[in-house]
Amino acid sequence: MYSFDLTDEQRMLTEAVNRYATRTVRKTFREAEEAKQLPPEVIRTGWELGLLPASIPEKLGGFGEHSAVNGALYAEELGYGDVATALHLLSPNLVAVPILLCGAEAQKEEYLPLFCGEEFPKVAAAFVEPSILFDPSEMSSSARLQGDEYILFGHKTMVINADEAELLLVYAREGHTGSTQAFLVPNHNPGVGINRRDQRMGFHAPKTHSVEFTGVHIPKENKLGGESGIDLQLILSYRRIALGALAIVLAKGAYEYARDYAKERHAFGEPIAYRQSIAFMLANMAIEIDATRLLVWEAAWKIDKGENATHDAYLAARYASEMALKVTDNAVQVLGGHGYIREYPVELWLRNGRGIATLLGAAIV
Repeated sequence: MYSFDLTDEQRMLTEAVNRYATRTVRKTFREAEEAKQLPPEVIRTGWELGLLPASIPEKLGGFGEHSAVNGALYAEELGYGDVATALHLLSPNLVAVPILLCGAEAQKEEYLPLFCGEEFPKVAAAFVEPSILFDPSEMSSSARLQGDEYILFGHKTMVINADEAELLLVYAREGHTGSTQAFLVPNHNPGVGINRRDQRMGFHAPKTHSVEFTGVHIPKENKLGGESGIDLQLILSYRRIALGALAIVLAKGAYEYARDYAKERHAFGEPIAYRQSIAFMLANMAIEIDATRLLVWEAAWKIDKGENATHDAYLAARYASEMALKVTDNAVQVLGGHGYIREYPVELWLRNGRGIATLLGAAIV
């Protein structure tokens, strides 16, 4: 059974990330949102924490072992500073973790050291497609084997840092009716088209782009995992756990702000927190957050135990997608008219709650 007591190593990890999140990120997230740009020094400091290298074995340039539980823990702490900043900082994981989980030995030796240097890696994962019927197991993007090369066609959206990436991890259907596979694509290859920056409802600070692939030729050795390919459900489980952790902490921040506001805001001679409707709403918000955390932690624990956590990660992601939107919306309601004003952060968290639900939805269909 999973122990809820953190190990000494986990405690040191979460405390270090929490210090960075509260002392650095929380002081800049609103300005970054308004400017639509993350401060380079904030990203540099976040990368220097060494969270991703700590998940990569020493023989491949890192200094640790990968753990889904540890990943969920530090994703929560990063997101407590700002979920948008956390999405940017965690974006290299979207390339490194699939290579670590499913890559051939030669691919691990070639690519994983890229994630252990002093500079933020210039990589991006092209996963989501711009379709209301998007299904990770039935991609519209395709990679057709022709001789010793794959020829890649497709259209991806919400690709973080696509304009700066030198290497893309692209998910596509192999052949006409094959399974979803992943391919390592240099960004300079002819046929790779990076479109203008996306304009979104929320998460304004990180850059995302849509990317088009029109007859991109890549060596067949660039198929992740070689002939055996990838375990798509395992990769999706890690993705669901990470996004679920970010949903938890986004909701937590909104709940705490609404709770403190309700204690300080007086109406008719008493704090509005004394009103039954407000008190019950806040209590339900706290329950939803804790319930989601248990689901996410259990799924992560099962992965670390070597068990199949596909079902658990799916349920956690499904619950988290609804919870994040519900709790952030309730936080706006607790603040009343103030909740709709940009002076208060809950309107931002509501917009980001919709964004998290969208990202989770792309991973659970």
